[in-house]
Amino acid sequence: MDMLQRPRRNRASATIRNMISETTVSAGNLVQPLFLVDGTDINNPIHSLPGMSQLSIDNLLREVESCLQLGLQSFMLFPAVDESLKDSEASYSHNPRNFYLNAIRRIKQEFPETCLISDVAMDPYSSDGHDGLVVDGKIDNDRSLPILAAMALAQCDAGIDILGPSDMMDGRVGYIREVLDDQGFTDIAIMSYTAKYASAFYGPFRDALDSAPKSGDKKTYQMDPANKREALREAALDIAEGADYLMVKPALHYLDVIQTLKENCHLPVAAYHVSGEFAMLKAAAQNGWLNYEQSLAETLIALRRAGADVIITYGAKDFAALKK
Repeated sequence: MDMLQRPRRNRASATIRNMISETTVSAGNLVQPLFLVDGTDINNPIHSLPGMSQLSIDNLLREVESCLQLGLQSFMLFPAVDESLKDSEASYSHNPRNFYLNAIRRIKQEFPETCLISDVAMDPYSSDGHDGLVVDGKIDNDRSLPILAAMALAQCDAGIDILGPSDMMDGRVGYIREVLDDQGFTDIAIMSYTAKYASAFYGPFRDALDSAPKSGDKKTYQMDPANKREALREAALDIAEGADYLMVKPALHYLDVIQTLKENCHLPVAAYHVSGEFAMLKAAAQNGWLNYEQSLAETLIALRRAGADVIITYGAKDFAALKK
């Protein structure tokens, strides 16, 4: 048999494979989520999300420093708020004494080189547990927008680098952009949760923040997992309203959506490798069913190959440590 083409020649050694590798992942592509609680000397492990903890600001600063030493510079911050501070209008979200806002200030003071990405949604602060304002048992889209904008403005005042509206209210990107520009925050970017699906894979995250809805579900504002073309509609609206990044969440189960946005939109695409997707890797590894380090690396390569410019993952620090 006369074989002139032998693809295996290009796989003959690690050096050759690395030389022609089509997709790479570096610490610069990754964002490490962190969970923050009020108080001092707190490190509460999140049992449904192995390796992650709720951290008070003193321990969170140590964690940020540890990540920086590995070359990881971008972080997404989420607050676990005591029930006593929650109300129907999420007023604590823009209270100047909010411990979340104080944490942003502290991190930027001690580590100005960091890129901090916020969460803009009512659910961590809402007594109803929903991302928007509940009125007569329904989410009132338009009355939610001023609350979200006040939250975003407070985060900008504290020193956030990128805003992350995760609420999926219609028009919120444009509303926030207009308020920020009017207040002089024209340089603050918006990473919109463009295609955030009503997924079953958010469970460990909701455990971490105790932010599950008190009634009903989030299907009237988060997207139907069956829909892909709808993501293009959401993306077109976000772009027109002034978004700087488009996010797909979850990530691993929505590779086709990531690829669709990458091929049809000119903005950077972010993918959120969510808590349930990450916890599955951890659980399988703990049972000896797969190698955690190898499977994490393969997962991140898959997300990059699909088109993700930015990957938010609970394994960011682990991967950075492997590459160090």
